[in-house]
Amino acid sequence: MSDHSFELKGSLFPLSVLYCQDLSAAAVKTQLQQKLAQAPAFFYRAPVVINVESVTQAPDFAAIAEVFNELELVLVGVCGASAELKKVAQAAGLASLQLSKSKTPAKESKEKETKTEAAVVAPVMETKVVEQNIRSGQQIYAKGADLVIRGTVGAGAEVIADGNIHIYGTLRGKAIAGAAGDSQKRVFCHKLEAELISIAGSYWLSDSLQGEYWGKSACIGLQDDKLVLADLL
Repeated sequence: MSDHSFELKGSLFPLSVLYCQDLSAAAVKTQLQQKLAQAPAFFYRAPVVINVESVTQAPDFAAIAEVFNELELVLVGVCGASAELKKVAQAAGLASLQLSKSKTPAKESKEKETKTEAAVVAPVMETKVVEQNIRSGQQIYAKGADLVIRGTVGAGAEVIADGNIHIYGTLRGKAIAGAAGDSQKRVFCHKLEAELISIAGSYWLSDSLQGEYWGKSACIGLQDDKLVLADLL
């Protein structure tokens, strides 16, 4: 007779992946401090995996783990490791994760068809509307709903939704759409000056957003696990 009070089940969780050419503890600390300065609340106790696909010499994982603890991050493990690096990482108490494989065109086509069919029967989300500006230090969360902000999201403010986020003003703070893991959700804003934008766990900080659409209206979505910006139609 099976014991249903104790079960191990597979699941998927968004993890941040660190790409760094120099994996010395000092270099990792410097790079992480720069990122944390841009969005400290977003990264607090965040689980991180280090990509070691291009690494030829084993890093000092114990020293790197100390850096993560000091900066209040959680080092989960490594990905893209060779057989030798896996052993070194595991000896340091780190997990070794597999990199996701590229999908074949046939599989992508089939998945798109499945997603299209699913979209037809997907329930329409409720909408939470906020009729004011969101100031620094404030956080708004639309659980199981889209979020509409009829105002500006100030620097240091955070708006989160399981659905889409619509901002009828300037986005200077952080916007996190698809918080429950739905990669089809988007962020729409009338003026992009964001500290951070995240969709289903994939995110860009301010320095990555400062391009063609900076200071302009924009629609931000997720395509092939990467954020893409487009005109706000």
